[in-house]
Amino acid sequence: MSGLRARLVRGLAVAGSAVAVVVVAAWLAVVEVFWLPLRVAGVLVPISVVAAVVGNLLLVRLALRLTGSRLVAALPALTWGGVVLAAMGRRPEGDLILSGSGALGVVGLAFLLLGVTAAAVAVGGALGSPPRRTAVSAGPPRKPAPHPAGSGSGGAR
Repeated sequence: MSGLRARLVRGLAVAGSAVAVVVVAAWLAVVEVFWLPLRVAGVLVPISVVAAVVGNLLLVRLALRLTGSRLVAALPALTWGGVVLAAMGRRPEGDLILSGSGALGVVGLAFLLLGVTAAAVAVGGALGSPPRRTAVSAGPPRKPAPHPAGSGSGGAR
């Protein structure tokens, strides 16, 4: 019964961490989209581009570290992409949140290109990493394999 309880606790911890990183990724994507037209003293400040790159890299890595699951590690990048794609569509009033004209269009394209690239690199790194063995899933320790006797050339008779 103890093993079942440990797996249940581990599953709840993974699910809770997955929900947390998805919520943070969605919130960050919304904030980044609304930061796109940010201007200071009339000068366009592309802070959302930097936030998209750093946020996508760190959230994917954080999800992998918290859960050890490569599937959960991809969720922040997928959430970010979903929010950004939704921001590209027209609202019922006809407004565009993520528009593309002039300098704001260049910042918007840089935001999309660099944000998607950072998400792809982060998810690729998470998927390419070896699976992490956690204390719950590790099971009993294994004995090391015995060293083979002889030279290994097969010449013994």
